[in-house]
Amino acid sequence: MKTIKNLSYIALLSCGIILSSCEPKALEPDQVFVQEDQLAAELEKENPVHGYKIYSLDEFLDAFMTEKGDFGNDTTPYRTRSYDPEHGLYLYSVDTIKTDTLGIYIRGRITTDDYAGNFYKSMVIQQIVDGKQQNLRISVDLGSGAGMYQIGQEILIRCNGLAVGRYANQPQLCVPSYNNNIYAMSASQKVGWCPGRIESSVFRRNTRMLGAPDVSKLVYDTLTLAQLYTEIVRKPNYNNIATEIHKIRKQDGRLVVIKGVHFTGQYDNNGTLAYCDTQHPDSSSNANVFAPTTTNIGYPQSRLVSDGTNSIMCSCSEYAKFAFFYLPGADKEGVTHCPDYSGTITGILGWYEDKAENLSFDGKKMLDGYEWSVTPRGISAENIACSPVVYDIKMAKADGTPWIPMEYDPNDK
Repeated sequence: MKTIKNLSYIALLSCGIILSSCEPKALEPDQVFVQEDQLAAELEKENPVHGYKIYSLDEFLDAFMTEKGDFGNDTTPYRTRSYDPEHGLYLYSVDTIKTDTLGIYIRGRITTDDYAGNFYKSMVIQQIVDGKQQNLRISVDLGSGAGMYQIGQEILIRCNGLAVGRYANQPQLCVPSYNNNIYAMSASQKVGWCPGRIESSVFRRNTRMLGAPDVSKLVYDTLTLAQLYTEIVRKPNYNNIATEIHKIRKQDGRLVVIKGVHFTGQYDNNGTLAYCDTQHPDSSSNANVFAPTTTNIGYPQSRLVSDGTNSIMCSCSEYAKFAFFYLPGADKEGVTHCPDYSGTITGILGWYEDKAENLSFDGKKMLDGYEWSVTPRGISAENIACSPVVYDIKMAKADGTPWIPMEYDPNDK
C-alpha cells in the first residue's frame, strides 16, 4: 500500500511538471504592438507587387469617397429621403475599395470608449496633421471593443476590400449593407444601401496596433461655443451649399471640450424647442434625463446645451449606461435648476442629418438649426461602471458645488 502511495505521488508530481511546462508563455510587447521602426519593413513585405500608401484621413476621404458612391444607380439604391436632386447631394453613400491595387492604409488614435455604451459598435480615430485634427468614424461589429482597442491606442488599418461611406452625412469606414426593415418608422423612405458594420474578424485581421495605448497623446480642442462656430460651418449657406456640406463632413468626429455651457432642460421637438417632462424615461421620450426611450426606434436622443447665446445638442444613446441619469440640475421636480450648473462637456462633434428635404430653402431658413451635437463618451458616477479615463461632463454651481450624477428613481415621488 505504501508503494502505491509513493507511485501515486510520483505520478502527480510528474503531471504537475508536465502541466507547468505546457503553460503558455506571456506575450511580449513586440508580439502585440508594432513599433514604428518596424512598420515600413512589414508593409513592404505585405505589398511586394503594388506597394502601399498610408493616407491621411482627409486624403483618404478625398481619394475614395465620392458623392454618389457605387450604389446610386443600383436597382435598389440608397434610401429615398437621403437624396437632394436640386444640389446633387447624397446624405447616404457607399464606395467600395479595390483589392487588386496598392495597399491602402489609414492610421489614427482611438478617441472613443464603448465602455459606457454611448459608442456602441463604433469608434472614432484621430490624426494630427499640421497641428490640426483629422477624424474618421469606424463602424465595426465588435462587442466590448474597448477591451482590445482601448482609448488612446493608435491603429493602422488596411482598407482594401472595405468601404467608405456616409450615414446621415457622417463619413465612416464601413462595409456595404442593405436595409430592408419594413417595420421601421417611415420604412418606405429608409429601404436601401447604407454603411454597415465591418465584421469583427475582418477588422482584427486588417488592423495593427501601433505602440501601446497613450491617452496623453489625444488632442482636445478646448473652446467656447462662440469660438467653435467661427471654426466650423454652423449652418450651410444655401447659395454655396454643396461646398459647405463637404466642409461639414471633414469637421465631423472632432474631439472637443466645450466650456462655459449649461443644459437648458430642453430638447429638439422636430425643429422647435420644448422642455423635458418628469415622466418615467421608460415611457416618455421627453423625460429630463440624457436619453429616455425611443421605443426601440434607436435614434440618438438630444438635449440642448447653451452658453446663454449659442447652443448645441448633447447627443446620447438610450442604451448607454448613463441614459436614465438626470441632466445636470434636473430632478423629479423638473428642469428649473439646469441653468444653475455650468462647466464643460467633452466629446465627439457630429452633424447628423438624414433628410434631404431639410437642405431645401423656404425663403426664411434652411435646416432646423440643431444638427450639430457633441456626444460624451461617459460620465462618472458611483453606481455605474465607467472607464477610468473618461469623465466627460463636469459642471458645478457658482459657489463651486459640483454636479453629482443621479439616476432616475421611479420610487422617489
